[in-house]
Amino acid sequence: MAILLIIFLPFNSNAQSDIDFNGYIKDLGMYYHPVEPVPVSDDKALDYLILNQIHNRLNFRWFASSELTFALETRNRIFFGQMIREFPDYESFINQDNGYLDLGFILISQDSWFMHTMLDRAWMDYTSGKWQIRLGRQRINWGTNLVWNPNDVFNTFSYFDFDYEERPGTDGIRIQYYTGVTSSAELVYKVGHNNDETAIAGMYRFLKASYDIQFMGGWVGKDYVLGGGWSGDIKGGAFRGEATWFRPRDKNDASNFESFVASISGDYTFKNSLYVHVATLYNSHGTTGDAGGRSFFAPDISAKMLSLGRYQLFAQTSYPITPLFTGNISAMLNPSDGSSFIGPSLTYSIGNNWELMLNGQLFFGRSGTEYGDYGQAVYGRIKWSF
Repeated sequence: MAILLIIFLPFNSNAQSDIDFNGYIKDLGMYYHPVEPVPVSDDKALDYLILNQIHNRLNFRWFASSELTFALETRNRIFFGQMIREFPDYESFINQDNGYLDLGFILISQDSWFMHTMLDRAWMDYTSGKWQIRLGRQRINWGTNLVWNPNDVFNTFSYFDFDYEERPGTDGIRIQYYTGVTSSAELVYKVGHNNDETAIAGMYRFLKASYDIQFMGGWVGKDYVLGGGWSGDIKGGAFRGEATWFRPRDKNDASNFESFVASISGDYTFKNSLYVHVATLYNSHGTTGDAGGRSFFAPDISAKMLSLGRYQLFAQTSYPITPLFTGNISAMLNPSDGSSFIGPSLTYSIGNNWELMLNGQLFFGRSGTEYGDYGQAVYGRIKWSF
């Protein structure tokens, strides 16, 4: 097993200058209390769910030459606990790969636990002069904001998925040409099984008046997209924004819709290390009534539907109570239906490369609102990086 190999076989990542190896092992436990008991059978329902996972990540880089680099990154997870026993279908939910290639595998499956592994990075990079070409499964991050990214049409992620820091990848090819010291043009082709899964889009970035500005457009799945964004600062505080217009390629497709999604954010770190972050989101297709909820475990999220409500507000603050102990709290609000989210967390560094975290995801609101049917969850995690 990959986890045991990492524990018992020490590896010096500096042994060879052309090979880089790192990763982590973490144990995450979850206690989830739903709003309503979860039915298990005709005569049984659960008031709470408990899940534990051991997560090992391995990152390999081979610098074959000054121009050619290969990367392979895999996440190996063992899931066990009450939730696995009560919901065997959870294994099928985890073993899903939305890429062109299915690179996820169930290695071991038992009644109360299973082990899953997935390659979420596997690429070859060629760089020569002003050109850079990367082929394979890779992270393509076009967003500028930290919570909602309408420009991130290839690798949309949910803010609530805090335990997946690396974010998902895309199967395709990315070609970049650096037109200047502070400007570049790129083209991305995402391979799909059909036209509705295929994407081809381009972006141009440049620096103007100390602001990084970008424009993007193309064909992404069922939509044509056109958008842009910026990243800069105002009196030492970061100021970011991005917006994307989604227009259906097939006007006769009744299941599709036109949408304009925009997000603006700002964050600032004071001299005493207090960090403050605020953001807002607008989704033209979102409702101003009760937005209804997504599944707690499988949120159906895309850059086109970052929220079900038309408006969202976000605020966050964090402060290092001591050099090793940090407190953080974040909040979201749908002002139209009054539902909200509060996410407190505490992080403590217990030594070199060791970290403890306690995190809460608390959702509030009436039934039928955006966050009102989620319930509350508490997580505890210990992490060792190597």
